[in-house]
Amino acid sequence: MNGEHHHGKNHNHSHDHGQSHDHGQSHDHGQSHDHNHSHGRSPNHGHDHGHNHNDGHRHSHGHHGHHHHYDAAGNRSGLIIALSITAGILILEFVGGLLTNSLALLSDSGHMLSDVTALALSLLAARFATRPASPSKTYGYHRFEILAALLNAVALFVVAGFIAWEAVGRMFEPPEVSSLPMMAIAAVGLFANLASAWALMSKGDVKNNVNLRSAYLHVLSDALGSIGAIVAGLVIYAFGWTIADPIISVVVAVLILRSAWGVIKNTLHVLMEGAPGSIDHQQVKQALANLDGVLDVHDLHIWTITSGMDSISCHLRIDDLADGQRLLQQALRLLEERFGVLHATVQIEDSRVVHAPCKV
Repeated sequence: MNGEHHHGKNHNHSHDHGQSHDHGQSHDHGQSHDHNHSHGRSPNHGHDHGHNHNDGHRHSHGHHGHHHHYDAAGNRSGLIIALSITAGILILEFVGGLLTNSLALLSDSGHMLSDVTALALSLLAARFATRPASPSKTYGYHRFEILAALLNAVALFVVAGFIAWEAVGRMFEPPEVSSLPMMAIAAVGLFANLASAWALMSKGDVKNNVNLRSAYLHVLSDALGSIGAIVAGLVIYAFGWTIADPIISVVVAVLILRSAWGVIKNTLHVLMEGAPGSIDHQQVKQALANLDGVLDVHDLHIWTITSGMDSISCHLRIDDLADGQRLLQQALRLLEERFGVLHATVQIEDSRVVHAPCKV
């Protein structure tokens, strides 16, 4: 169906939802909108259907395919196994720390608590993320992961503060510590950390799934806490230096604070719609401006929906004689292949398009 109507404006919008249908309808209303939304599909399946309505809008829904396919159930399975192991060892170390009077064990159990929280929140976030978007929550529940991580980081600060407070008091009056039981329990904790890490690595996608990877790194960092407790036990057993226990505890508290601060900083950055650290704003702008036929790039916004899901929106002002649809496709490909952005909205404008400037 080809009809032509001229009204004098030329907008181009293209939505790339992963399927490119080509129905070849062409109505030209003087407004030719090209919007492009690219929703997370990469060019591997080879579907290329493209629908073209030049009736004031041009939508290009290009289903490019998938770079990888991972089993979400495997990710959840790994998290459940790791959570079960870690929770059991948390109880063991907490009770063991009380029985042996070891602050190092208690501090390690506090760090283990952060792991249990992180694993539980990662599991909950993974479940919530599968819920579909709705008219009131157009991005679905992906941001739940960010909110959960922020809550977890604040709790970590409280735990680290308690450990540091206790450690300072014990430095002046170091109590007796049962070093052998302390080392034995810490060794079990270390084994549990490694087992949890193995479960996450073997069952899930710790390399590409950022949510799972954060839980994986959390578990590995807790293994360092167990090693610290073992070192403190060895020092006490060999030299009788009971002050080693609170000193090691302070080291563990600093490790917790460091990781917690990193989480708080990152989550607040996401919630403030900050650009992801892996994408340079100026490089994106320059790359788009270098496309043949593009005269100007403006209203460029880059943000993160949730871990591993970045988005870009921008306006491209093009030469009046340039092919808007071709430039749209080039821009989409560029954003996906060079910057890894699968959710992009690009608006193409020529000299006839005038709009109010963006306030942000």
